[in-house]
Amino acid sequence: MNGRKGLSYSAILALLAAALGAAVVASVTLGRYPIGIREMLGIWGSRVLDIEPFWTKTQESLLLNHRMPRILLSCMVGGCLSAAGASYQGVFQNPMAAPDILGASSGAACGAALAILLDMSSPMIMAFAFAFSLGTVALVIYTGNRARGKRVIGLILSGIMISSLVSSGTSFIKLVADPTDQLPAITYWLMGSLNGASMRDVLFALGPMALGLIPLFLLRWRVNILTLGDDEAKTMGVNARRLRMIVILSATLITAASVSVSGMIGWVGLVIPHLSRRLVGNNYRHLMPASILFGAIFLLLVDDISRNLLATEIPIGILTSIIGAPFFIYLITKDGERY
Repeated sequence: MNGRKGLSYSAILALLAAALGAAVVASVTLGRYPIGIREMLGIWGSRVLDIEPFWTKTQESLLLNHRMPRILLSCMVGGCLSAAGASYQGVFQNPMAAPDILGASSGAACGAALAILLDMSSPMIMAFAFAFSLGTVALVIYTGNRARGKRVIGLILSGIMISSLVSSGTSFIKLVADPTDQLPAITYWLMGSLNGASMRDVLFALGPMALGLIPLFLLRWRVNILTLGDDEAKTMGVNARRLRMIVILSATLITAASVSVSGMIGWVGLVIPHLSRRLVGNNYRHLMPASILFGAIFLLLVDDISRNLLATEIPIGILTSIIGAPFFIYLITKDGERY
């Protein structure tokens, strides 16, 4: 299962890891207040060595308290959304499946909007978004398991209906919100942004992301079996229903954690897995790590554009849509592609 002709999977993975490292270093230096590579290395080195400062206190504070948390969070969110999208596409055997297929994003939006309406603090907004996201998916699973017919179709239809219901709740909250401050805050959150990211946000998302990514990574080879259908999985001794539920819960957990700290960021979980397939093929043993690395690179670069392109920061959700939608159109219309 190699990607481009002449490149092994290991080589492609090494190139993606190197590209991610280079993107992180470049992102540190980018910004309205410059931080050079020498200053960056000096600041980090001073954490463990006795180095005479040749950088300013402003540079040190900016790097440790603002720029690095934002870079870490963009990599985490991009990798998790991409991994969730790849997982859902395998579980539902649908190339159009994305991290919000079961309503995780809609639930998070409703929870965040409610917290903003109640004038809660930033940590509570993240907590409400995370809890409502998980609650919405739990309701979708509960409804889908009781639907007649195929379980996969039942889950997808339940996700569509409950997402619409939750979105109506978000619209009502926007209707009754104070138009001077609450409504703009809700609208901005729904656009998606990593502005103001801190280590508190990184630590908040790290636990759920790790709990979701570890099972997906360890069971990635079994997702290949799910793509063959339940009957084929049964003949191979795999409990397809239990495996599907583990994958769905893990993907939902990392989606909820991502959306709760970043807001609504679309297209990453839909486009990046398809691009990763171009590199490493359809084997999930290779696709999952490639998607994580590619997603981290993509969102990090888009966030760099978001905070540097104009004088005022562009919400990252707008940019991912502007970049993702045309690129996906190109993917599905290119000669030789079949969906």
